[in-house]
Amino acid sequence: MDIHRTFAEVVFWEEGRLRHHGRVDMTRSGLEGFGRSLRKDDEIVVEATGNAMSVVRVLSPFVARVVVANPMQVKAIAHARIKTDKIDAGVLAQLQASGFLPEVWVPDDRTERLRRLVARRNQVVRHRTRVKNEVHAILQAHLVPKCPHADLFNKRGRDWLSRQTVPDYERAAIARHMREIDRLADDLAELDGDIAKDTVDDADVQRLLTIAGVNAVVAAGIVAAIGDVSRFHEPQKLVSYFGLNPRVRQSGLGIAQYGRISKHGRSHARGLLVEAAWAASKAPGPLRAFFLRIRNRRGHQVAAVATARKLAVLIWHLLTKKQDYLWLRPSLVAAKRRQLELKAGAPSEKGKGRRGAAYAYNLKALRTREREGSEQAEKAYEHMMRHWRPQGARTKRRTDATSEERQ
Repeated sequence: MDIHRTFAEVVFWEEGRLRHHGRVDMTRSGLEGFGRSLRKDDEIVVEATGNAMSVVRVLSPFVARVVVANPMQVKAIAHARIKTDKIDAGVLAQLQASGFLPEVWVPDDRTERLRRLVARRNQVVRHRTRVKNEVHAILQAHLVPKCPHADLFNKRGRDWLSRQTVPDYERAAIARHMREIDRLADDLAELDGDIAKDTVDDADVQRLLTIAGVNAVVAAGIVAAIGDVSRFHEPQKLVSYFGLNPRVRQSGLGIAQYGRISKHGRSHARGLLVEAAWAASKAPGPLRAFFLRIRNRRGHQVAAVATARKLAVLIWHLLTKKQDYLWLRPSLVAAKRRQLELKAGAPSEKGKGRRGAAYAYNLKALRTREREGSEQAEKAYEHMMRHWRPQGARTKRRTDATSEERQ
């Protein structure tokens, strides 16, 4: 099926031949009527589009399987100069019959809901950033100096902004932008609450919160992108899924040339990993030591991407082995989990004389002791890497030593 917004072009593959069926209306009643005309052992192939998941849900009860194809890979495999809906549907049928169809994993309903919530939150954040940039652009256009406060859009920043001299029409524009920012903040809080309700009891999200630099938003986004971690048989598969693997070009006897990361796969999840990498670079621990080691040789940006890749490998091991991060800080993890519970609607215990596990993060002595433990882990990693040699280098050194002994 080559699906569009209002119709789908259908082609059957029967006994090695293509048969054109015609068009089907892209409505629930139209798809259900088409589904009743199929056999239970039939398979349906569609490309991944905005309404593909709805087609999967409607047609799955009528057939053996509904397969979702990767449109980019299908285009690379079956590029044609003549392109029609009938030809596109026939290409999907032929690729599935021959076993060469690049298939996309179909998430369950819960994962699909979480993905939609995370995607909507990302859209709100990006829109709010654009509106804030417009306010900064207005101030820059009228030579207003930089705000002395950390945030232009909190109470102190807005008080400072109200005292700046700008034309009346620009002040009206700033007022409209501020109202839009406040509205988006309310939408963001509502989405955070919905995401927290879906993930507060999720064991994978709770496990990822034990990693330094990973908060509830990052953990929920990563879990939504991964879905079932068992479909990734090794950590490199997950790294490639996030597009953090380097591009490689090699031909004949030439040396393989490694370039920048591929950036294929889920871009939003890759951005979350890079965001977590920057946060991890400021917290004591082995991840910070790894970031600093790469930064000293390649710079900040490369170090952040390399740390994001290291996080992807770490996440695969934690989710696959169902273990918490070894160098976690218990009070900090308890505080992050408590924040997630409050966003999910849990009642506040403030003023009731009760102290939960998250209260330990308020004790400076305990925080200092946990931080010292993380700093010791960071130093241990630095010591290990200082004396580490690649396997090939150790083998070559032993071979050279043996040759000298024989001489």
